This record gives sequence, C-alpha cells and structure tokens, in this order.
Amino acid sequence: MPQPAYNLIAILQAGRLQYEALLLAGSLAVTNPELLGRLYFAEPQPGPRWSGDPRATDPALRGLLAELGVQFLPFENRHFGESYPYGNKIEALAALPAEPFLFLDTDTLILGSLAQVPFDFDRPTASLRREGTWPTIALYGPGYSALWGSLYRKFSLDFQSSLDLSQPDEYWRRYLYFNAGWFFHRDPQAFGRRFLDYALAIRDDPPDELACQSLDPWLDQVALPLVIHSFGGGRATIPAGLLDGTVSCHYRTLSLLYARESDQAVEMLEKIAGQKEFRRVLRDWGPVKKLVYQNQGAKARELFDRDFLPRREQMIRNALKREGLWAR
Repeated sequence: MPQPAYNLIAILQAGRLQYEALLLAGSLAVTNPELLGRLYFAEPQPGPRWSGDPRATDPALRGLLAELGVQFLPFENRHFGESYPYGNKIEALAALPAEPFLFLDTDTLILGSLAQVPFDFDRPTASLRREGTWPTIALYGPGYSALWGSLYRKFSLDFQSSLDLSQPDEYWRRYLYFNAGWFFHRDPQAFGRRFLDYALAIRDDPPDELACQSLDPWLDQVALPLVIHSFGGGRATIPAGLLDGTVSCHYRTLSLLYARESDQAVEMLEKIAGQKEFRRVLRDWGPVKKLVYQNQGAKARELFDRDFLPRREQMIRNALKREGLWAR
C-alpha cells in the first residue's frame, strides 16, 4: 500500500539553527528532491516571549533556502519562547497543514531515500537513540516506576502497557523514553494540542513525585512518551536502522558528527558544505569553518574507533574538548 503524502517540519531560528537548517535542506535536495516542497521550516516570530528577533534574518541564507523550495512557516510562541526554546517543536505543530508529518530536529542530515521508511502514521513513535537522561533517581527514591507511574496516572493512561518487560524493574530502559530528535503522527494539530497540554500540565502542576526532578531541558522528552502512548504508539513502530541509521543522522553537533557518525554522514556534510553557493553562507558559522574548511574534523575523527566508542556521550565530549576540537 502506498504511503500517504506527508510533510517534514524542522525549526528555523537565528544562530546555529539557521546553518543546520541549510545543511538539512541541502541533504534532502541530494537524497529526496521530490520532498523539498514538503519541507517546512517553522519560524518563531518576534513577540513578548523573546528579548530579540528569533527569526533567521540573513538574506543570503533565506534566499538559498527559498531557491531550494522549502516552505517558511511562521508561528507564535504563546507558552514557551526564549525561556524554553525546546518548546518550539511543540508550538510549531499547530501551524502545519492538516496532513501526516515527520518532525526532525534541525541538526539532522538526510542520507538516503525516505521512501525506504514504512511510516505507520497511526502508530507514532520517536527516536530511541538516547541515554537515560531523565529522571535522576535519588538515593532514597522515588524510583523510576513511581516517577513515571505518577505521570501516567495524571493523564489517565495505562502505565503497565507502556513497559518493556524484557528489561529489569527499575532500569531506565524498561520505561518508555525517547529522544525528541524525530517523531511522527497523522495529525499535527491533535498531536500538537496534546503535546502542549501535557507539557504545560507537567511544568505547572507536576505530581508530587517530581518535586526533586529538573524539567529543563527535559520537559519535551518527559511529555513526548506520554503523548505517543496516548495515541496508540510506542517503541519501534518502524524498523530499526533507518531513521538514526542509513536514512537519517541526528548528529547533535558537528564535533560529535566527526567523532562518532558514519562515513556516509561525514561525506554528506562535506558534499553540502563544499558547494560554492553553500560555502558562501556556511563560512560565517564557526563550527563549519573550523571542522570542515580548516579540516579539523579529520583530527576529531582520528581520536575515536567508531566500533568501540566510549559508552557515554559525555566521555566523547570531554575528549574533544581536551584536544580543542569541540565546536558548537
């Protein structure tokens, strides 16, 4: 059965995100040119929740994106903004056309044909490429079951059916938890409304069990599994190894890309950044200038064996910083 038409959405904003957006659009143009017209860059607008103008104002960059055929999608921040920019991915969904969507963090490269991914838009999921970053368990509790269980009760969701019973009790992988670097669903308005409702309820009226837990920057990743579960989704409703694999790469920073990602991802980055029209814009961004144009990325890559990477991302970051190869 052919897949329904769907839209891609990422956040466009001044600073680092505008350059990442150009790399994302460039990689999509190489691998999936037929989807460029369905790539929406959602852009927060100036207003009381921003101290300055959050939009990408570089005319050369905007012109290049327009030539690529991407769609600019303005939206208003009514609840988040500068105090919690991760909330952009929540509030932007309301501005999308009422068609299935795939959200991508802007620091993503597309490496292959998205037609390979058998999306089931009725069964949402999100990235499982994550560490156990939330919650932080105190010595005397509460534990994972108590913390996550309190959130499922708050929203009248079935906690037991969300568990991965192949994992030990009180081990973080037993509990539904995603990286919010990508997620999808059939209805951006319904998904966005529930995502917003859950995030605000957790922020403004958290269960007592969360009293000692930080929600910044984790709020979106705390709410997301609850939203996905509420819509009948869960873990791995698409095959592993495609998104976060052969089809897409959520690299986080260019230093991490060189340190741990595939040769294919490095080749895509350098192919896009090496094009003359892209180079004229990207040379103003320090990480590309240092790691790509000054060839420092090759040195970062030599520090690591990608078959035996350090277990935790922080160890990779620390090694890069010691060598002066961390750029963000």
